[in-house]
Amino acid sequence: MNTQVETMEKSEVKLTVEVEGAKVTAAIDKAYEAMKKDFNIQGFRKGKVPRAMIEKMYGVEVFFNKAADILIDETLFAAIEENKIDIAARISPNGLEVTEMSKDGMKYTAIITVKPEVTLGEYKNLKVEVEKTEVTDEEVNEAVNKEAQKNAREITVEDRAVMPQDKVTIDFEGFVDGAAFEGGKGTDYDLVIGSKSFIDNFEDQLIGKNIGEEVEVNVTFPAEYHVAELASKPALFKVAIKGIKVNELPEINDDFAADISEFETLAEYKEDLKAKLLKDKETNNKNIFEQQAVENAVANATLEVPAAMVEEQVDRNVKNFSNRMASQGLQLEQYLQFTGQSMDAFRENFAKDAEHQIKTRLVLEKVAEVEGVTVSEEDIDEELKTIAAMYQMPYEELKKSFANYEQDALTADIKVQKAVKVITESAEKVEK
Repeated sequence: MNTQVETMEKSEVKLTVEVEGAKVTAAIDKAYEAMKKDFNIQGFRKGKVPRAMIEKMYGVEVFFNKAADILIDETLFAAIEENKIDIAARISPNGLEVTEMSKDGMKYTAIITVKPEVTLGEYKNLKVEVEKTEVTDEEVNEAVNKEAQKNAREITVEDRAVMPQDKVTIDFEGFVDGAAFEGGKGTDYDLVIGSKSFIDNFEDQLIGKNIGEEVEVNVTFPAEYHVAELASKPALFKVAIKGIKVNELPEINDDFAADISEFETLAEYKEDLKAKLLKDKETNNKNIFEQQAVENAVANATLEVPAAMVEEQVDRNVKNFSNRMASQGLQLEQYLQFTGQSMDAFRENFAKDAEHQIKTRLVLEKVAEVEGVTVSEEDIDEELKTIAAMYQMPYEELKKSFANYEQDALTADIKVQKAVKVITESAEKVEK
């Protein structure tokens, strides 16, 4: 196998791979075994047609496409490893091209996205503005009110109509042009009025309605709706109001403080709460300081993130979001329908963050490289212990389960963490 690498624009390389005739012959043999069941020739049972007969009728080229796929699977990543290509994104099928194919040999090319060049700007001794760390009385009172919300009782309301902030239990079914549409039906659904969970002004039309009423709610799907046949369409939802619930807050006084804390008076409770808020704010401000220091270092760097890397990061972000929705009992398709978004628009929401995530990682990797950051066995052990504690599993068991590629990824992550320290420990706080 002969290979050649050509550097291209936009963080891409062209890898050319030449495969010798013996390997092509072996791949054609495999292609015949995989494809022979697909040929029907009179006089032979299906799957029993001799190869020579197939080649006589259709030509040996009939096996070339399958053989080429087999050879690419067998040789591509070996060629990437041989040439030490730092692949940064999935290789698109459109980026693969077979340029020569015969029994004597095969040649193909692969367009591969690699990590872009990073030119660092200032990343040490950065000045970072921070908020003054203090807690106001208004913030304390807000925290007390939130605690009261946590201790609110959910009570059933039967003597009035629906109001904003009510939790309303409904059955609903949606119709477009008189016909029910898929995904437009729900039973015993709890909807908080004002949450904007549903499209258009759906929730507003329930205000003033009473338990037992059947309401006709008229809305219009957005023009960019992800289901093309519903986009811009007016829809009628038949809604049955089955129940109303509301949160009843406790009175905030000494009794309230005694019930929820170790203190006898509201004043003592507030004083303790203020101290905790101050500590939390100090921790938060420290995190913001470190985050902003890294942001400044990234902003000072120069690089162009390849589109393929962004697209792959968007895929990961969408998958993570979908998994979170599924854990709450809501499919992504339903979420898009309720929020009136198309999949393209939904993915676009992630694109900017995805590009920034990649850019930050690449800059930190470059800082680690320039600073000569190393990772010791002790560093890896400490990180594994942290992970083991997080997932509540034995450290030794976790260490044994880590494959080589996982250790490589962990090492890279630790280098990035150390690069963050290089930036933040030299940065200077400037109070606003």
